[in-house]
Amino acid sequence: MRRPLPTTLSRAAARARPTATGPLWPGARYTREDRDRALHRGLRFIYRLACVPKNFEDYGDDFLWCFYSLSVSTADPWIRREAWRMGQERARQWRRDYCRLPRRADAFEVCGWVFGNLAADSLNVHDARLTGSLMRAAAKFKPRDYFHFDPVKDPIPRDVPDDCEACQTSNGRGRKRCRKCGAKLTMLSRYDVITDALITAHAGELSGIRMGRDLADVTARLAALRPYRGPHGGSHRGYIDLVYTVTHVVYALNNYGLYRLRPSWLPHEFAFLKKHLRQSIADGDAETTGEFLDTLKAFGLTEADRLIRAGMDFVLSRQRCDGSWGEPGEDCYTPYHATWTAIGGLMDYAFRGERSRHAEALRRAR
Repeated sequence: MRRPLPTTLSRAAARARPTATGPLWPGARYTREDRDRALHRGLRFIYRLACVPKNFEDYGDDFLWCFYSLSVSTADPWIRREAWRMGQERARQWRRDYCRLPRRADAFEVCGWVFGNLAADSLNVHDARLTGSLMRAAAKFKPRDYFHFDPVKDPIPRDVPDDCEACQTSNGRGRKRCRKCGAKLTMLSRYDVITDALITAHAGELSGIRMGRDLADVTARLAALRPYRGPHGGSHRGYIDLVYTVTHVVYALNNYGLYRLRPSWLPHEFAFLKKHLRQSIADGDAETTGEFLDTLKAFGLTEADRLIRAGMDFVLSRQRCDGSWGEPGEDCYTPYHATWTAIGGLMDYAFRGERSRHAEALRRAR
Protein backbone atom coordinates (compact mmCIF):
# COMPACT_ATOMS: atom_id res chain seq x y z
CA MET A 1 0.00 0.00 0.00
CA ARG A 2 1.35 3.43 -0.91
CA ARG A 3 2.19 5.53 2.11
CA PRO A 4 0.69 9.06 2.09
CA LEU A 5 2.82 12.16 2.44
CA PRO A 6 2.91 13.65 5.93
CA THR A 7 0.14 16.21 6.38
CA THR A 8 2.43 19.24 6.41
CA LEU A 9 3.97 18.25 3.10
CA SER A 10 0.63 17.39 1.52
CA ARG A 11 -0.86 20.76 2.42
CA ALA A 12 2.18 22.64 1.20
CA ALA A 13 2.15 20.72 -2.06
CA ALA A 14 -1.56 21.34 -2.50
CA ARG A 15 -1.11 25.06 -2.03
CA ALA A 16 1.72 25.27 -4.57
CA ARG A 17 0.68 25.74 -8.17
CA PRO A 18 2.89 26.31 -11.22
CA THR A 19 2.80 29.99 -12.13
CA ALA A 20 5.10 30.24 -15.16
CA THR A 21 3.34 30.34 -18.52
CA GLY A 22 4.25 30.37 -22.19
CA PRO A 23 6.45 28.04 -24.26
CA LEU A 24 9.85 27.03 -22.89
CA TRP A 25 11.36 28.68 -25.99
CA PRO A 26 9.92 29.95 -29.27
CA GLY A 27 8.25 27.04 -31.04
CA ALA A 28 8.63 24.60 -28.11
CA ARG A 29 5.96 21.92 -27.78
CA TYR A 30 6.04 22.21 -23.97
CA THR A 31 5.28 25.24 -21.82
CA ARG A 32 6.98 26.42 -18.68
CA GLU A 33 3.90 25.28 -16.81
CA ASP A 34 4.35 21.79 -18.29
CA ARG A 35 7.98 21.75 -17.16
CA ASP A 36 7.15 22.96 -13.64
CA ARG A 37 4.39 20.40 -13.28
CA ALA A 38 6.75 17.63 -14.41
CA LEU A 39 9.39 18.72 -11.89
CA HIS A 40 6.95 18.83 -9.00
CA ARG A 41 5.44 15.44 -9.86
CA GLY A 42 8.94 13.98 -10.05
CA LEU A 43 9.96 15.30 -6.64
CA ARG A 44 6.79 13.93 -5.04
CA PHE A 45 7.52 10.54 -6.64
CA ILE A 46 11.01 10.46 -5.10
CA TYR A 47 9.59 11.33 -1.69
CA ARG A 48 7.02 8.54 -1.90
CA LEU A 49 9.83 6.08 -2.63
CA ALA A 50 11.94 7.46 0.22
CA CYS A 51 9.07 6.88 2.67
CA VAL A 52 9.01 3.11 1.98
CA PRO A 53 11.06 1.56 4.83
CA LYS A 54 12.91 -0.99 2.64
CA ASN A 55 13.87 1.68 0.10
CA PHE A 56 15.10 3.99 2.83
CA GLU A 57 17.05 1.20 4.47
CA ASP A 58 18.83 0.49 1.17
CA TYR A 59 19.36 4.04 -0.11
CA GLY A 60 18.63 6.45 2.73
CA ASP A 61 21.94 8.33 2.44
CA ASP A 62 21.39 8.81 -1.30
CA PHE A 63 17.82 10.03 -0.83
CA LEU A 64 19.03 12.62 1.69
CA TRP A 65 21.71 13.91 -0.66
CA CYS A 66 19.17 14.12 -3.48
CA PHE A 67 16.81 16.28 -1.42
CA TYR A 68 19.63 18.46 -0.09
CA SER A 69 21.39 19.06 -3.41
CA LEU A 70 18.14 19.92 -5.19
CA SER A 71 17.08 22.30 -2.42
CA VAL A 72 20.29 24.35 -2.54
CA SER A 73 20.91 24.38 -6.30
CA THR A 74 17.48 25.04 -7.84
CA ALA A 75 16.04 28.37 -8.89
CA ASP A 76 12.50 26.98 -8.44
CA PRO A 77 11.11 28.27 -5.11
CA TRP A 78 8.71 25.33 -4.75
CA ILE A 79 11.43 22.72 -5.24
CA ARG A 80 13.77 24.61 -2.94
CA ARG A 81 11.19 24.71 -0.16
CA GLU A 82 9.72 21.22 -0.57
CA ALA A 83 13.00 19.37 -1.18
CA TRP A 84 14.37 20.93 2.00
CA ARG A 85 11.26 20.04 3.97
CA MET A 86 11.20 16.47 2.65
CA GLY A 87 14.93 16.12 3.26
CA GLN A 88 14.72 17.30 6.84
CA GLU A 89 11.87 14.91 7.62
CA ARG A 90 13.82 11.99 6.14
CA ALA A 91 17.06 13.14 7.85
CA ARG A 92 15.38 12.96 11.25
CA GLN A 93 14.32 9.41 10.41
CA TRP A 94 17.87 8.57 9.31
CA ARG A 95 19.20 9.85 12.63
CA ARG A 96 16.77 7.58 14.47
CA ASP A 97 17.80 4.59 12.36
CA TYR A 98 21.55 5.25 12.41
CA CYS A 99 22.61 6.57 15.78
CA ARG A 100 25.48 4.18 16.62
CA LEU A 101 28.13 2.93 14.22
CA PRO A 102 28.57 -0.88 14.39
CA ARG A 103 31.69 -1.80 16.34
CA ARG A 104 33.17 -3.92 13.55
CA ALA A 105 32.17 -1.68 10.62
CA ASP A 106 34.42 -2.14 7.59
CA ALA A 107 35.54 0.63 5.23
CA PHE A 108 32.51 0.16 2.97
CA GLU A 109 30.11 0.52 5.90
CA VAL A 110 31.99 3.56 7.22
CA CYS A 111 31.64 5.17 3.76
CA GLY A 112 27.88 4.65 3.79
CA TRP A 113 27.56 6.13 7.25
CA VAL A 114 29.76 9.11 6.32
CA PHE A 115 27.56 9.79 3.27
CA GLY A 116 24.38 9.68 5.37
CA ASN A 117 25.90 11.74 8.17
CA LEU A 118 27.11 14.39 5.69
CA ALA A 119 23.68 14.62 4.05
CA ALA A 120 21.86 14.84 7.39
CA ASP A 121 24.31 17.49 8.62
CA SER A 122 23.80 19.43 5.38
CA LEU A 123 20.05 19.39 6.12
CA ASN A 124 20.77 20.80 9.62
CA VAL A 125 19.95 17.56 11.44
CA HIS A 126 23.11 16.91 13.47
CA ASP A 127 24.64 14.24 15.69
CA ALA A 128 28.05 15.36 16.98
CA ARG A 129 28.64 12.07 18.78
CA LEU A 130 28.22 10.03 15.59
CA THR A 131 30.49 12.41 13.69
CA GLY A 132 33.22 11.81 16.26
CA SER A 133 32.79 8.05 15.99
CA LEU A 134 33.03 8.22 12.21
CA MET A 135 36.21 10.29 12.31
CA ARG A 136 37.88 7.75 14.58
CA ALA A 137 36.66 4.77 12.54
CA ALA A 138 37.63 6.29 9.18
CA ALA A 139 41.21 6.86 10.31
CA LYS A 140 41.73 3.11 10.79
CA PHE A 141 41.53 2.27 7.09
CA LYS A 142 43.96 2.79 4.22
CA PRO A 143 43.26 4.27 0.76
CA ARG A 144 43.02 0.81 -0.83
CA ASP A 145 40.25 -0.09 1.62
CA TYR A 146 38.15 2.81 0.31
CA PHE A 147 39.09 2.97 -3.37
CA HIS A 148 40.47 -0.54 -4.18
CA PHE A 149 43.69 1.27 -5.08
CA ASP A 150 45.85 4.10 -3.78
CA PRO A 151 45.39 7.09 -6.14
CA VAL A 152 48.78 8.49 -5.12
CA LYS A 153 50.71 5.29 -5.87
CA ASP A 154 48.69 3.05 -8.17
CA PRO A 155 47.18 3.25 -11.66
CA ILE A 156 43.41 2.82 -11.90
CA PRO A 157 42.94 -0.97 -11.65
CA ARG A 158 41.16 -3.30 -14.04
CA ASP A 159 40.84 -6.26 -11.64
CA VAL A 160 38.21 -5.02 -9.15
CA PRO A 161 35.25 -7.44 -9.13
CA ASP A 162 31.68 -6.23 -8.93
CA ASP A 163 29.47 -7.75 -6.23
CA CYS A 164 28.58 -11.34 -7.09
CA GLU A 165 25.44 -11.44 -9.24
CA ALA A 166 24.40 -14.77 -7.70
CA CYS A 167 24.69 -13.99 -3.98
CA GLN A 168 25.60 -10.25 -3.79
CA THR A 169 28.82 -11.00 -1.87
CA SER A 170 31.66 -8.49 -2.08
CA ASN A 171 35.00 -9.93 -3.14
CA GLY A 172 38.55 -8.69 -2.92
CA ARG A 173 40.56 -7.28 -5.78
CA GLY A 174 41.90 -9.89 -8.18
CA ARG A 175 39.34 -12.62 -7.44
CA LYS A 176 37.70 -14.16 -10.50
CA ARG A 177 35.22 -16.38 -8.65
CA CYS A 178 33.04 -15.56 -5.65
CA ARG A 179 34.57 -16.55 -2.35
CA LYS A 180 31.13 -17.58 -1.05
CA CYS A 181 29.29 -19.33 -3.90
CA GLY A 182 32.00 -19.85 -6.52
CA ALA A 183 30.14 -17.99 -9.29
CA LYS A 184 32.19 -16.25 -11.97
CA LEU A 185 32.69 -12.57 -11.21
CA THR A 186 32.45 -9.56 -13.53
CA MET A 187 35.16 -6.92 -13.27
CA LEU A 188 34.31 -3.27 -12.79
CA SER A 189 35.53 -0.96 -15.52
CA ARG A 190 38.22 1.59 -14.70
CA TYR A 191 35.49 4.21 -15.11
CA ASP A 192 33.39 2.59 -12.37
CA VAL A 193 36.39 2.50 -10.05
CA ILE A 194 37.33 6.16 -10.57
CA THR A 195 33.70 7.33 -10.32
CA ASP A 196 33.33 5.62 -6.93
CA ALA A 197 36.62 7.20 -5.86
CA LEU A 198 35.42 10.68 -6.91
CA ILE A 199 32.20 10.29 -4.92
CA THR A 200 33.98 8.93 -1.83
CA ALA A 201 36.76 11.52 -1.78
CA HIS A 202 34.29 14.36 -2.40
CA ALA A 203 32.12 13.26 0.53
CA GLY A 204 35.18 12.98 2.73
CA GLU A 205 36.33 16.46 1.81
CA LEU A 206 32.94 18.06 2.45
CA SER A 207 32.41 16.25 5.74
CA GLY A 208 35.92 16.75 7.08
CA ILE A 209 36.20 12.97 7.53
CA ARG A 210 39.12 11.98 5.32
CA MET A 211 38.64 8.62 3.68
CA GLY A 212 42.00 7.51 2.37
CA ARG A 213 42.98 10.34 0.05
CA ASP A 214 41.95 13.86 -0.91
CA LEU A 215 39.78 14.65 -3.92
CA ALA A 216 42.80 16.20 -5.65
CA ASP A 217 44.64 12.86 -5.44
CA VAL A 218 41.75 11.24 -7.32
CA THR A 219 41.27 13.93 -9.98
CA ALA A 220 45.00 13.72 -10.78
CA ARG A 221 44.30 10.23 -12.20
CA LEU A 222 41.82 11.51 -14.82
CA ALA A 223 44.64 12.12 -17.31
CA ALA A 224 44.99 8.33 -17.69
CA LEU A 225 41.46 8.15 -19.12
CA ARG A 226 41.78 10.99 -21.64
CA PRO A 227 41.00 11.52 -24.43
CA TYR A 228 37.56 10.11 -23.70
CA ARG A 229 36.23 7.57 -26.18
CA GLY A 230 32.77 7.77 -27.73
CA PRO A 231 30.32 4.86 -28.07
CA HIS A 232 31.85 3.80 -31.42
CA GLY A 233 28.61 2.33 -32.69
CA GLY A 234 28.13 0.27 -29.56
CA SER A 235 31.57 -1.35 -29.62
CA HIS A 236 32.75 0.58 -26.57
CA ARG A 237 31.25 -1.59 -23.85
CA GLY A 238 32.32 0.75 -21.07
CA TYR A 239 30.74 3.83 -22.67
CA ILE A 240 27.89 4.33 -20.14
CA ASP A 241 30.35 3.91 -17.27
CA LEU A 242 32.49 6.61 -18.93
CA VAL A 243 29.49 8.96 -19.17
CA TYR A 244 29.02 8.73 -15.41
CA THR A 245 32.71 9.34 -14.82
CA VAL A 246 32.58 12.55 -16.87
CA THR A 247 29.40 13.82 -15.21
CA HIS A 248 30.74 13.04 -11.73
CA VAL A 249 33.93 14.97 -12.43
CA VAL A 250 31.62 17.95 -12.91
CA TYR A 251 29.49 17.15 -9.84
CA ALA A 252 32.52 16.80 -7.60
CA LEU A 253 34.05 20.06 -8.79
CA ASN A 254 30.89 22.18 -8.81
CA ASN A 255 29.44 20.68 -5.59
CA TYR A 256 26.46 19.09 -7.30
CA GLY A 257 25.09 22.16 -9.02
CA LEU A 258 26.17 24.98 -6.71
CA TYR A 259 28.70 26.63 -9.05
CA ARG A 260 29.25 27.21 -12.76
CA LEU A 261 32.47 25.92 -14.29
CA ARG A 262 34.34 27.54 -17.16
CA PRO A 263 34.59 25.19 -20.19
CA SER A 264 38.28 26.00 -20.54
CA TRP A 265 38.87 24.55 -17.07
CA LEU A 266 37.71 21.07 -18.15
CA PRO A 267 37.90 21.08 -21.96
CA HIS A 268 37.90 17.27 -22.34
CA GLU A 269 34.76 16.87 -20.24
CA PHE A 270 32.97 19.78 -21.90
CA ALA A 271 33.75 18.53 -25.42
CA PHE A 272 32.61 14.99 -24.55
CA LEU A 273 29.29 16.17 -23.12
CA LYS A 274 28.52 18.42 -26.09
CA LYS A 275 29.44 15.76 -28.62
CA HIS A 276 27.48 12.86 -27.13
CA LEU A 277 24.28 14.26 -25.60
CA ARG A 278 22.35 13.45 -28.78
CA GLN A 279 23.55 9.84 -28.53
CA SER A 280 21.75 9.44 -25.20
CA ILE A 281 18.58 10.79 -26.85
CA ALA A 282 18.99 8.34 -29.74
CA ASP A 283 19.42 5.55 -27.18
CA GLY A 284 16.11 6.54 -25.54
CA ASP A 285 17.94 7.06 -22.23
CA ALA A 286 16.32 9.82 -20.18
CA GLU A 287 18.49 9.06 -17.15
CA THR A 288 21.84 9.80 -18.79
CA THR A 289 20.30 12.62 -20.84
CA GLY A 290 19.42 14.30 -17.54
CA GLU A 291 23.04 14.11 -16.42
CA PHE A 292 24.26 15.44 -19.78
CA LEU A 293 21.86 18.38 -19.43
CA ASP A 294 22.65 19.43 -15.88
CA THR A 295 26.41 19.19 -16.37
CA LEU A 296 26.25 21.17 -19.62
CA LYS A 297 24.18 23.78 -17.78
CA ALA A 298 26.99 23.90 -15.22
CA PHE A 299 29.30 24.92 -18.08
CA GLY A 300 26.99 27.81 -18.96
CA LEU A 301 24.75 26.36 -21.67
CA THR A 302 21.12 27.50 -21.47
CA GLU A 303 17.77 26.91 -23.14
CA ALA A 304 18.97 29.24 -25.90
CA ASP A 305 21.23 26.38 -27.06
CA ARG A 306 19.67 23.90 -29.50
CA LEU A 307 21.42 21.02 -27.76
CA ILE A 308 19.82 21.85 -24.42
CA ARG A 309 16.44 22.28 -26.09
CA ALA A 310 16.66 18.87 -27.75
CA GLY A 311 17.57 17.21 -24.46
CA MET A 312 14.87 18.91 -22.41
CA ASP A 313 12.20 18.16 -25.02
CA PHE A 314 13.20 14.48 -24.98
CA VAL A 315 13.24 14.20 -21.17
CA LEU A 316 9.84 15.86 -20.85
CA SER A 317 8.43 13.40 -23.38
CA ARG A 318 9.57 10.41 -21.28
CA GLN A 319 7.91 11.11 -17.92
CA ARG A 320 5.67 8.27 -16.76
CA CYS A 321 2.12 8.71 -15.50
CA ASP A 322 3.22 8.30 -11.85
CA GLY A 323 5.65 11.22 -12.16
CA SER A 324 8.76 9.08 -12.56
CA TRP A 325 11.36 8.49 -15.25
CA GLY A 326 13.15 5.21 -15.88
CA GLU A 327 11.92 1.65 -15.83
CA PRO A 328 10.20 0.26 -12.72
CA GLY A 329 11.54 -2.95 -11.20
CA GLU A 330 12.01 -4.89 -8.00
CA ASP A 331 14.63 -2.41 -6.82
CA CYS A 332 13.66 1.26 -6.50
CA TYR A 333 17.03 2.66 -7.49
CA THR A 334 16.54 2.82 -11.25
CA PRO A 335 13.31 4.89 -11.27
CA TYR A 336 14.54 6.92 -8.28
CA HIS A 337 17.89 7.86 -9.82
CA ALA A 338 16.43 8.40 -13.28
CA THR A 339 13.84 10.77 -11.79
CA TRP A 340 16.52 12.67 -9.87
CA THR A 341 18.65 13.13 -13.00
CA ALA A 342 15.61 14.15 -15.06
CA ILE A 343 14.74 16.83 -12.51
CA GLY A 344 18.34 18.03 -12.57
CA GLY A 345 18.33 18.19 -16.36
CA LEU A 346 15.06 20.10 -16.61
CA MET A 347 15.27 22.64 -13.80
CA ASP A 348 16.85 26.09 -13.76
CA TYR A 349 19.84 26.55 -11.47
CA ALA A 350 20.69 29.31 -9.01
CA PHE A 351 24.45 29.12 -9.49
CA ARG A 352 26.58 30.91 -6.90
CA GLY A 353 29.10 32.26 -9.35
CA GLU A 354 31.80 30.69 -11.50
CA ARG A 355 34.24 28.81 -9.27
CA SER A 356 35.06 25.50 -7.62
CA ARG A 357 35.23 24.99 -3.90
CA HIS A 358 37.92 22.40 -4.59
CA ALA A 359 40.56 24.54 -6.27
CA GLU A 360 43.42 22.07 -5.89
CA ALA A 361 41.29 19.19 -7.18
CA LEU A 362 40.39 21.32 -10.21
CA ARG A 363 44.03 22.20 -10.78
CA ARG A 364 45.07 18.54 -10.64
CA ALA A 365 42.20 17.57 -12.94
CA ARG A 366 43.52 19.98 -15.54
